[in-house]
Amino acid sequence: MVDKRIDILKGLHPGLFLERELNKRGLSKGRFAMSIGELPQTLSPIFRGRRGMNTSLSLRIEAALGLEEGFLMMLQLYHDIKQEKEKVSRLHHPDLSKFRPALFWDTRIENIDWERQKKAVISRVFDRGSFSERKEVVHIYGPDTIRKVLASKNTPQL
Repeated sequence: MVDKRIDILKGLHPGLFLERELNKRGLSKGRFAMSIGELPQTLSPIFRGRRGMNTSLSLRIEAALGLEEGFLMMLQLYHDIKQEKEKVSRLHHPDLSKFRPALFWDTRIENIDWERQKKAVISRVFDRGSFSERKEVVHIYGPDTIRKVLASKNTPQL
């Protein structure tokens, strides 16, 4: 059975959870590391979220703390997914200087959720935008997404 805390902790680095768990139990990080056969300096970057959890270490920690097997690796996986999504999101964020303020006259351009509102953005830019604005939107979403959105008849408003 999967630990129900996973839903609450999704995206959190397992080291941060582990540090909190040790504090809650009143365990010293250094002594805990030694008790599972690790050097404290090995666990230190994990506690800080600078190093990922590996399977072998995860299993030893889970056994020592009585956690469900795989719990820490699930946290690591969800953390990795969150990191990747943030990386992709940064890549798909437009260069706002390429859009005229008049194009998005009814909203603050910096408040647009470029992923959730992509249909409305694509529709507006292709209805009213300049060549360079269209080019930027194609760069953000890719030609396949643009074609799909423009082929659909129901595009939402911003």
